[in-house]
Amino acid sequence: MTSASQAPFLSRYFAILDGDSPSDILDLIGDDFRMSILFSTGPDAAQDFSGDRDAMVGYLEQRERGTRTHHMLSASVQGQDELYLGEVRRGGEFEASFVAAGRIGPTGRLERLLISRSPGVRFTADAPPN
Repeated sequence: MTSASQAPFLSRYFAILDGDSPSDILDLIGDDFRMSILFSTGPDAAQDFSGDRDAMVGYLEQRERGTRTHHMLSASVQGQDELYLGEVRRGGEFEASFVAAGRIGPTGRLERLLISRSPGVRFTADAPPN
């Protein structure tokens, strides 16, 4: 079984994202922060949120709040890098799989974040993707 201790920073990131104040994520990012979140909802339907802190602010502002939760399937840490494989669920039902990679800087803040999500691949055996 995978635990949050296997990716403590990204586990905290997703817990905040799923919580009541997702904008608290901004407290976790460093001055040299760069990100890309590739958000797919199906074939021919994807949006790439890329950039710096301002891009993260824009991403957080457009998100639906309180509708999705992130669930860890596996995670690992190698030095300053964390990898996280998970599922996004809506109302407890599978919506998409995602993978996240984060690099934590010497200040303990997130410097790089790369996330990709897609409903087209499911890693759990419960049921086929929607």
